Amino acid sequence: MEQYRLFDDFSDKVKRAIQLFQMFEDTAVRYHKDGYYLAFSGGKDSVVLYVLAKMAHVKFQAHYHLTTVDPPELVRFIREAFPDVKVEYPELTMWDLIVKKQMPPLRTARYCCEVLKEGGGEGAFTVTGVRWEESRKRANRDFLEIHKKKGAIYLNCDNEEDRRKLEICSLKGKRILNPIIDWTEEDIWCFIRKYQVPYCCLYDQGFCRIGCIGCPLASIRSREREFERYPKYRDAYIRAFDRMVKARTASGKSKGNWKDGESVFRWWMYGNEKTDKQVAGQMELKDFIDMAA
Repeated sequence: MEQYRLFDDFSDKVKRAIQLFQMFEDTAVRYHKDGYYLAFSGGKDSVVLYVLAKMAHVKFQAHYHLTTVDPPELVRFIREAFPDVKVEYPELTMWDLIVKKQMPPLRTARYCCEVLKEGGGEGAFTVTGVRWEESRKRANRDFLEIHKKKGAIYLNCDNEEDRRKLEICSLKGKRILNPIIDWTEEDIWCFIRKYQVPYCCLYDQGFCRIGCIGCPLASIRSREREFERYPKYRDAYIRAFDRMVKARTASGKSKGNWKDGESVFRWWMYGNEKTDKQVAGQMELKDFIDMAA
């Protein structure tokens, strides 16, 4: 059977995003006097989202969660180009959080995102710049989702094939709208060029994505490049890891072969090399199991 998709053209996507903002504005204002809670990271997707909200003439407040491991250029850009964005400061810095959790942030345990970035918007109607194209995990996100503790219910809000833009997260008390979820990278840059939207200078310096310095989701090469550019952040991670090892020892947990912050940093960056002999400063599988206990 032949299928047709609506709103695939760029101009239609812009109109559709604006319509979605306008469609749920009354609901957003009922949830919070400031209207939409716009999750703003300073990246290319969120600046597009911000301008779309302005074009829709809806009530909203943009919020930027400072993680303390943000690129300095990004923080400066947000303050200069988007001064009305509300900066949310964390209760703990990344460095203190590492010590508290007594383990490094990992691909499989990104507690940093949960604590430093995802805590806002409870009780409000949140808007995000999540896009399907960004990752396989996000490709599974739907336009409308009602999340329960046991499973999830998926509902269509239009006739497109398995595509939903309104996400309702009952568990966290959030209502989430994803107006640009079906936008491509090309759509984002086309919008930026057409409407002359300001964006962070790091994109012009070879960065494809902008996020926390040292994020474990990034490739090894990307992380190496970040620490070459920001050596003080490398040193800060090592100091935090050193304090983490001491905290593990004080609490009676095994520190495995992690003798100091340097050894933790090497393991965090490169993992265990495939060698017959365990190299000093590296962790074995049993150590990781102990760590998670």
